[in-house]
Amino acid sequence: MPTLNDKQIQSLGFKSLGKNVRISDKASIYNASNISLGDNVRIDDFAVLSAGDGGIRIGSHIHIAVYSSLIGAGSILIQDFSNLSSRVSVYSSSDDYSGASMTNPCISGKYKKVTHSPVVIEKHVIIGCGTVILPGAHLYEGVALGALSLAKGEYPEWSIYAGNPAKFIKERKKTALQLEVDFLAEYNAN
Repeated sequence: MPTLNDKQIQSLGFKSLGKNVRISDKASIYNASNISLGDNVRIDDFAVLSAGDGGIRIGSHIHIAVYSSLIGAGSILIQDFSNLSSRVSVYSSSDDYSGASMTNPCISGKYKKVTHSPVVIEKHVIIGCGTVILPGAHLYEGVALGALSLAKGEYPEWSIYAGNPAKFIKERKKTALQLEVDFLAEYNAN
């Protein structure tokens, strides 16, 4: 995967930028001044990051796979050691589907009713391919969402969920917490 070089990444004008950030030359970044990236972030081909006023904050050791998108005027937070598989869509804004207003970005705001709500993805979250995260979703530490799930609302920590809407499947092991300690000790020693 060809990636942008450091100078090209810096020229995008991110709000803040960590070290060892790799962004595909085929990814699309909009409103970079509202996007913060931590250390060791990888953004793959055809990913779209479109930050509104709420901004997008991505922690360290994060992978955003091909065709994934983070879009909306509300804030989107992804904490350390989380992973978005291919074709994951995260939305912090949504049109009104009732028919009481018009929709789409080509219509003046006075004719639309768009709602915005923050999305929080805490540490050690893994999101399976094709999953959709709706405005207001909060995935607590260690949550795993199965492929093709629909997430809305709150998902308690260290549990596995799947389906449309995503439902509890079983608890998830917390071994990653000790592995994080070991990894960081080794990482910081180098």
